[in-house]
Amino acid sequence: MGRTRVFIASSLDGFIAGPEDDLSWLPTALEPSPGAITFSSFMEGVGAMLMGRRTYDMVAGFDGPWPYGAVPVSVVTHRALEGGPETARAVSGNLPDLVAAALDAADGMDVYIDGGSVVQQCLAADLIDELIITTVPILLGGGVRLFASLPASRAFTFAPPVSYGELVQLRAFRAR
Repeated sequence: MGRTRVFIASSLDGFIAGPEDDLSWLPTALEPSPGAITFSSFMEGVGAMLMGRRTYDMVAGFDGPWPYGAVPVSVVTHRALEGGPETARAVSGNLPDLVAAALDAADGMDVYIDGGSVVQQCLAADLIDELIITTVPILLGGGVRLFASLPASRAFTFAPPVSYGELVQLRAFRAR
């Protein structure tokens, strides 16, 4: 059975986007270090995505091709999706059911959970199996936080950190 995984970059002070959703602080070209998980290697194991609407709108507005290829993307929203790729569809409902549906759609592969609010809600509901967080050595001082308040603590175990150029990549697995 597939896992629910987060692949995300964070500032040193825990933000995934700066004020007004600024992403200009993210590095654009990195040479992968041995042991680092790149976006393309991560996506090879992904069979479906569950993404927040705000993240969808931001990614859909990027120049270039849709970064998720043919992977089906379920966008958590109460509004219709205008345009965008054929692989994206709007979904709503309770999060455990949406995650279960994404796992079914992934057909044994992993589900990529993306978007600050959806990641936070999945963490609160204890629905995340693995976090892959690439930390960028910058202090943003504000923006969209990776971790908000949780209703209870969540235990994870670390794999050894990996240097990724000037970045550090952490992998944390839900403790069972």
